[in-house]
Amino acid sequence: MAETSPHALIAGAGIGGLTAALALAGAGLRVTLIERAPLFEDIGAGIQIPPNAARVLERLGVLERLRSSALEPQAVSLRDYRSARELARVPLEGAEARWGAPHLAVHRADLQRALLEQVALHPAISLVTGGSIAGFASGADKVSLALRRGLLRQEMSGDFLIGADGLHSTVRTRMGFGPKDEPVFSGRIAYRALIDATRLPETLRQPQTRLWLGPKAHIVHYPLRSGSLVNAVAIVEDHRQPSEKQDDWNLPGDGAALTRHFARWSPLVKTLLGAADDWRVWPLFERPAAPRFADGRVAILGDAAHPMLPFLAQGAAQAVEDAAALGASFAAENGVVDALAQYGAQRRERSAKIMLEARRQGRIYHMSGPAALARNLVLKLSSPERLQARYDWLYGFKI
Repeated sequence: MAETSPHALIAGAGIGGLTAALALAGAGLRVTLIERAPLFEDIGAGIQIPPNAARVLERLGVLERLRSSALEPQAVSLRDYRSARELARVPLEGAEARWGAPHLAVHRADLQRALLEQVALHPAISLVTGGSIAGFASGADKVSLALRRGLLRQEMSGDFLIGADGLHSTVRTRMGFGPKDEPVFSGRIAYRALIDATRLPETLRQPQTRLWLGPKAHIVHYPLRSGSLVNAVAIVEDHRQPSEKQDDWNLPGDGAALTRHFARWSPLVKTLLGAADDWRVWPLFERPAAPRFADGRVAILGDAAHPMLPFLAQGAAQAVEDAAALGASFAAENGVVDALAQYGAQRRERSAKIMLEARRQGRIYHMSGPAALARNLVLKLSSPERLQARYDWLYGFKI
């Protein structure tokens, strides 16, 4: 690799940061990934990889690593919360033929491991763990940052800096978007659990994504790891403001309180909830889309740029899309500042649209009374083909 290859610094080695490292290295850049955690733990829950993200991961050589542990749901089955009747079905078996890539369900840790394994094979990528950015300065031809590693402080520089450091992004904060640019609690809380599939009846272990719609709440579940686990997520409306530190996605949850919340739901739902030993609670926060994703030699991606509510299962997918767009901008042999500006211009409109659509989808899922009856009727009258077509703009998108 040429000595003059631009050197990218990436803050955050989550899904977005790792994918960005691969995309930039593939475009001929040198990359240093900086991760605050001292090591990567096998924790987390299920994650859906829709075709728009799977296409990028396949191009980067990551998808093949996931094939053995991933599951391809046959369909999304939407169900009524009390009767358990199927309201509509969106087929996914033909995802690759229709959208050019499969629709997968994987354990988040399996995806991160596959990304890390691919990163380890690339000589242009270096990974620094246990380091947090204490500050940075962007000059005319480089970015300098101060890295804190325990009691040590280290100076580092590169040609540009990418903030892939999540909802509470240090990089975004230092870009200076004003006092109103802060995360705000959405009034919704997600409870997550991984359930041993042997504890569930066959109907709850089928290779499909089931989505139960009810008043001010919904539940989604699907199998993982060759069907040995079932990932369950219950999202409820709760407007009590979480404490300052309750925006972590891995805090212990109150299973008994969750069971009470769903007391009037289908017996199948209660069977699902009762089979979980350990619920994790995740208050859902929103933050406005950043007014710009790039400023000179500094840019942001993923949740740092456009944190999304999970109602379209696109949070991680949009970080993957961001990474692909970033790599494509540099592959076009633009200068650093121009490449980052082009990336920001390309990504802002699409991510803003998906943020709004995810918020709208949440309102639809949680309808009650006459509005819910009208929603259910529309779903029942919609053909599988029509429901598939509604996702063409989302899943068929190519970078």
